[in-house]
Amino acid sequence: MLFTTRPVVRGRNYAVTSGHYLATVAGLRMLEMGGNAIDAAAAACFAINLLEPQNNGIGGEVPTLVYIAAEKKVYALSGQGWAPQAFTIEWCREHELDLIPGDGYLPACVPAVVDTWALAVARWGRLSFAEILAPTIELAENGFPLYDGLRRSLVANAHKFTELYPSTGAVYLPNGRIPQVGEPVRNPDYAAMLRQLCQAEAAAKGKGRIAGIEAARDAFYRGEIAQHIVAFTQAHPVADASGRAHAGLLSQADLAEQHATVEEPVTINYRGLDVYKCGPWTQGPVFLQQLRLLEGYDLAAMGHNSPDYLHTLIECAKLAFADREAYYGDPLFDDVPLATLLSKEYAAQRRGLVGPMASGEMQPGTIGEVAPIWATTFDVAADNRRGLEISDPLDESGPARPCRIKHGHLGDTTHLDAVDREGNLVAATPSGGWWGTSPVIAGLGFPLGTRGQMFYLNPARPNALAPRKRPRTTLTPTLVLKNGRPHMAFGTPGGDAQDQWTLQFFLNVVEFGMNWQEALDAPTVHSTHFPSSFYPRDAYPRVVEAESRIAPEVVEALRRRGHIVSVGDAWAHGKCMGIRINEAGTLEAGVSPRGEIGYAAAW
Repeated sequence: MLFTTRPVVRGRNYAVTSGHYLATVAGLRMLEMGGNAIDAAAAACFAINLLEPQNNGIGGEVPTLVYIAAEKKVYALSGQGWAPQAFTIEWCREHELDLIPGDGYLPACVPAVVDTWALAVARWGRLSFAEILAPTIELAENGFPLYDGLRRSLVANAHKFTELYPSTGAVYLPNGRIPQVGEPVRNPDYAAMLRQLCQAEAAAKGKGRIAGIEAARDAFYRGEIAQHIVAFTQAHPVADASGRAHAGLLSQADLAEQHATVEEPVTINYRGLDVYKCGPWTQGPVFLQQLRLLEGYDLAAMGHNSPDYLHTLIECAKLAFADREAYYGDPLFDDVPLATLLSKEYAAQRRGLVGPMASGEMQPGTIGEVAPIWATTFDVAADNRRGLEISDPLDESGPARPCRIKHGHLGDTTHLDAVDREGNLVAATPSGGWWGTSPVIAGLGFPLGTRGQMFYLNPARPNALAPRKRPRTTLTPTLVLKNGRPHMAFGTPGGDAQDQWTLQFFLNVVEFGMNWQEALDAPTVHSTHFPSSFYPRDAYPRVVEAESRIAPEVVEALRRRGHIVSVGDAWAHGKCMGIRINEAGTLEAGVSPRGEIGYAAAW
């Protein structure tokens, strides 16, 4: 008898997954009201921004993929805000920064959540912004029950929220105390901020639904809310990890002039399935590069989580992520050679680098005459110092570093999916704007994001900091079509590990025939061989982190092949979730138990 931690949730009309069961309910409410999957995803996202403040927020970002049944087409939504006009490499040189900090106001980009969903709902949704925001306003005003994970984060950050971020403590530490599990968590400023959007929409109701949604969006980016963001961050400098205090660099023009865009996604076909990712302003194409490499192997014959399988998976990940470092960036600024990176010919060439032992090198591919030298280093700060013309020789050798037990930002971020009876399908990965790295803006109830830490400061390379540029984010939802019809939507939190854990989940289904929940439950590994996207941008050559449910004999076999394996908790890796439409047209949904409170629901 097959055991899974939860049943596969099945339905015929619609399904929603999210990182918190109340956000899933918010999405279901939209579908019951006559909304579609786009409305449901938007409602779930706004709710999860409130419900998981330790993982994401409305001040962050939400890269999104949508399949629109009426058009039979997949679109990518640019759910990533741009950097301030004032934040430049020259500014960093003048202020002696060789790494953009991971906290405070310097790495703040324009909040993208309201912008993204305003675009999506106006173009494809059916409901008003007031209807979509109603569940979140209700939860913010009346309170939602404090849960274990949120309380643990409060305990861990209580000193910070008292001493460094008192505006956060004012919201989440009522009367200076840490509330108990089950006590209501209220955020009236957040509710009032959302009500401003609803009021702006109502004032424009005579001009139609779309005009009302645009008015709600403008209330956030062009009205009092934007003014409040700029005034607060400029008046209240915040110290970063180095101890240096900086005021915000975002201006009202930075907020007013940004608009989310609808883009063509990136796609390849794998074993008859069309797999879609957002563009190279995310790390999403590394998922596709890994598939291109792996399609040259008989993975099923190797056996699930066997030494051969995991070694091959890890070595292919190293090659794909080396190319991420070498070539990915905002394609509006950087010339990213995706056609070559995703070609079968390039993958065949790269596949020859997968040997019997773990590689200790960074090995980006050569596209053109010379491989990019900056992508052979494990030391981001040294690369930045070279770009800043600071005297510090770049060490190309990449010496091994101590094994770490836990990679940073594996828990931050969340995810959600939605499908409706018409076949519209959404996968979205909300992140940023979490409470641990930036203070709550008093009067608005939310912090800003810190995604700008992912920029490089070497102007000669892709993903270098520039005004009004998107940082290359780790956020990476996935959609899959089969025979031209919607088939899968999935994603996970987990920083750089996202496109490793979701890849294993996908292969569990496609290569090893697991059912939907069994594939979510299965233990995973991930490589930390390449530079982290997060401050302080560390890299750990040859290090592999494995859940303890990976068989001990497999771990030892990987070590004999030269991998430095760190064994962690049994259920430590992410919170993968997703929806599948099977051959009978039945919806199958599930959420990994790793995140404690994420749930799927269907009807």
